[in-house]
Amino acid sequence: MSANDHTTAHEEAHTGPIKTPQQLLAAVFFSFVVPVFAIIGLVYYVASANKTAPGADDGAKVVAQRIQKIGTVEIRDANRPLKSGEEVYKQQCVTCHGSGAAGAPKFGDAGAWAPRIKTGFDTLWHSALKGKGAMGAQGGGDFEDVEIGKAVVYMTAAAGGKFAEPAAPAAAASAAK
Repeated sequence: MSANDHTTAHEEAHTGPIKTPQQLLAAVFFSFVVPVFAIIGLVYYVASANKTAPGADDGAKVVAQRIQKIGTVEIRDANRPLKSGEEVYKQQCVTCHGSGAAGAPKFGDAGAWAPRIKTGFDTLWHSALKGKGAMGAQGGGDFEDVEIGKAVVYMTAAAGGKFAEPAAPAAAASAAK
């Protein structure tokens, strides 16, 4: 076996499937152009689907919220009878003060209420009106300030407090005359 025989056998073993320029062009076309068009087609398919945008399901509501005025006016019956402290407690305060949720002193627990009672009625009343700790303003309720004061008196009285109920605004005005 000569040196040329070895080179010829070696070259034939390493030849590829592309033997002509037409085969090279076809390989380039199928290797690059077809995948590019396939990607473009997939992008078009995904982008053209009829999907609603997130939050666009209720477009009218979203627009109404966006253009809503900042302040609101609420009309209430000014002549409605004021609720008693017990009624306010049962409607609003019992949620936390009945079970001691979020660190609220339980109704009737003299030990928990004693340090609070020592601070005085005005301090307790303002804490109830403005909120304190986990308790929101008015405990999250919708009552007159006097009604909240009556609820404070009711809860503290059950724990040994001896505060006088606050007077209604109309009664206070007539008493001053």
